[in-house]
Amino acid sequence: MIDLYTWQTPNGFKVSILLEELGWDYRVHEIDIGKDEQFDPAFLKLCPNNKIPALTDSEGPDGAPIALFESGAILIYLANKAGRFISSDPIRHIEEIQWLMFQMANVGPMFGQTYHFRSKLEPEIAYARARYLRETHRLYAVMNSRLEASEYLAGPDYGVADIATWPWVSRFEWHAIAWPDYPHLRRWFDKIWARPAVKRGRAVPRVGAIWAGAFPEQSGD
Repeated sequence: MIDLYTWQTPNGFKVSILLEELGWDYRVHEIDIGKDEQFDPAFLKLCPNNKIPALTDSEGPDGAPIALFESGAILIYLANKAGRFISSDPIRHIEEIQWLMFQMANVGPMFGQTYHFRSKLEPEIAYARARYLRETHRLYAVMNSRLEASEYLAGPDYGVADIATWPWVSRFEWHAIAWPDYPHLRRWFDKIWARPAVKRGRAVPRVGAIWAGAFPEQSGD
């Protein structure tokens, strides 16, 4: 059995979306970061970096249990275990990892800082607000350019790079963007949001539930 320790954040949504896409049973454990539950000693045994998500799999490699933290690592593990949403072709595989790392190193950190500084209005941090918003818009342009030439971020197929990046773009209202400036990114965003598993994963966590890829679809964000 897979146990997912998560909260409703873009990094948490990555893993719940992939699990819903796979249709696997999993247990959800809420880690309410608003109440600092990520600092609980029991959670820190799973994730010494006190960040969600974390995951345990009672049937890991060679049947032995495994515990994982870092959302990108969890995605790679689950996709490799399933043999889905990640390519076995070495060239395609490294391209997928490249765009996954683009999300981990750029999209997540910069988008997060944009939200943080745009929520604060002190004059002395005006430079930080402008800097992170400018970098966020640059990253939107990078993705838009890539998606002009490619159906998905890492090539013709939907995979882990898209699953990792979409939840961050789904918070676009934080980023002061004009969608007409990014038509190819918008096409990608809407196509992924139309997937039922994405809607289900975007609604996780729900208290005390076990999902097998089948609970009522959400009608909106």
